[in-house]
Amino acid sequence: MTQPVVLLSVDPRGVATVTLNRPEVGNAYNAEMLDALIDGLRRLAADPAVRCLVIRGAGKHFQAGADIRWLGEVADYPPAENHAASIATTRAMQLLNEFPKPTIALVHGACFGGGVGIVCCADVAFATPDSQFGITEIRVGVAPTPISTHMVNAIGLRHTRRYALTGERFNAHEAERIGLIHEVVSDDAMEAKLATVIDAVFLGGPTAIAMTKRSFLGANGLLLDERQVAMLSHEGWTQRHSVEGHEGTTAFREKRKPAWYVP
Repeated sequence: MTQPVVLLSVDPRGVATVTLNRPEVGNAYNAEMLDALIDGLRRLAADPAVRCLVIRGAGKHFQAGADIRWLGEVADYPPAENHAASIATTRAMQLLNEFPKPTIALVHGACFGGGVGIVCCADVAFATPDSQFGITEIRVGVAPTPISTHMVNAIGLRHTRRYALTGERFNAHEAERIGLIHEVVSDDAMEAKLATVIDAVFLGGPTAIAMTKRSFLGANGLLLDERQVAMLSHEGWTQRHSVEGHEGTTAFREKRKPAWYVP
């Protein structure tokens, strides 16, 4: 039996866990995963029994960004369907960023593109020493607009300009230095670290926590309205649908340099 691409669970204490579950492709997201993530986040946000949310990746990696085969398919969709695919990406990030309970991301292995977006949208983020990060969309001729506001919020405009415009990869210690993650934590210490943070969350009043989080986001202009969601999605799909977007995704699949690369 095929397992769901997103696993959801809630333990008796109210700790919800979302596990991205496409390990055979590094948990790369496609339409099915985005839909499952959107549905799961909405249900967990509305559940009064949930006190916090933990985000994990199954297998060797946390989240390797968009599934390149799916990106290639989406690039050929008609405009309305293409826009809808970008709306789904933008909406998933919005729901995570505005989730009314504390969220904790546990990163290991690869964390690229949308995976970095997930980390930017989490309240607390830890990574193992082997973790590798990259905001790599421009390498395949697409634009990371669905996560752009969250990147600037998490690591500041200066670091976003470097890493989103160069596509450079960086390690866990650099991720800690720029504020993408809070701490580098060894594999064998990760569960103890998680337990400590969850215990701290449980000491706070649930309503006070939700109000505090929404106040932080709202007062700093970090709650997306529908116009902003539509705009970010439109920018994303038009670049993906462009000649450059087609060339970038094709080059990646063919394991060659794109036509715009000049050695």
